[in-house]
Amino acid sequence: MLAVLVLAAVIWLGGAALRIPRPVRAVALGLVWLAVVLAQILLPPEAAVRVATGGRAEPWLVLGGVAALVLAYRAALRWLRSRAAPAAKPEPAGPLSDTELTRYARHIVLREVGGPGQVRLKQARVLVVGAGGLGSPVVLYLAASGVGVIGLIDDDIVETGNLQRQILHADDRIGMPKVRSAQIAVRALNPHVELRPYERRLDEAAARALIADYDLVLDGTDNFDTRYLVNRVCVELGKPLISGAIAQWEGQISLFHPAAGGPCYACVFPVRPAPGLAPSCAEAGVVAPLPGVVGSIMALEAVKWITGAGEGLAGRLMIHDGLYGESRVMAVHRRADCPVCGAHPPG
Repeated sequence: MLAVLVLAAVIWLGGAALRIPRPVRAVALGLVWLAVVLAQILLPPEAAVRVATGGRAEPWLVLGGVAALVLAYRAALRWLRSRAAPAAKPEPAGPLSDTELTRYARHIVLREVGGPGQVRLKQARVLVVGAGGLGSPVVLYLAASGVGVIGLIDDDIVETGNLQRQILHADDRIGMPKVRSAQIAVRALNPHVELRPYERRLDEAAARALIADYDLVLDGTDNFDTRYLVNRVCVELGKPLISGAIAQWEGQISLFHPAAGGPCYACVFPVRPAPGLAPSCAEAGVVAPLPGVVGSIMALEAVKWITGAGEGLAGRLMIHDGLYGESRVMAVHRRADCPVCGAHPPG
């Protein structure tokens, strides 16, 4: 019996270390339990496997029943929470209500934003790719700023290891799809905006139709396949793209918009780094506040682009070094030979 418990611990803890989702690990544990129960029922009493696992099926059946009750209880709690907090209907885009005028007063008194800028924020439709470290502050600040429709696409679930930096989520939402967790957070923060959850991975089949439905895209993903896909579709559709990336103590942000004369992501990063040169946060680590710094700048750039305030990061790449408290901005340029947005793209 001890060997089975050790195996279960290895599956659960080892899977967590490898970032295997909880549902997958739970299924693996269920298969182990089922194998033990079948061994107790089908094998003769003197069989070595049956003796090693306790010799009786009853304790294992009780254990399975208790686990099933716990899972059913948690599922019922999630269902009750969802019923207790129905989605508030966002107000239609247009003039601001009295409540919104009070909520966004600090924006409205800003000369660069004012009432017209706040209305543009309310009418804006922004797609956020990724509900992780960067997506968390991006979504929260877009919602707080009054962006009327926020689309959020992510296929992951909330895990304990996310909570060190992903402030959009909470401990009592572990195991919940991240986009559903985001809905709860946004609803609590600002009932005047709408968050549209897309619980799936962004792929070729979905990217064009989804991105076409939004005015602006913010990409905070942690893999180059998705970054290059988002960039290519944004270029094809003429959509501006604000892209951010983080690792360890450093982050970078830029606005890519070839339709307005600037470079695209592939102009600046034409070749993905060799394996090992750009490790993920899971491999290299990341200091907790860094995604908040970089994600907040991404949200700030979005607000500036929507309202027309100030000078954005189009044609410029900002690099923030959190370890030494330095930020620097360098010019980046469109490449005529860029295969995505160049003058003579292939095809």
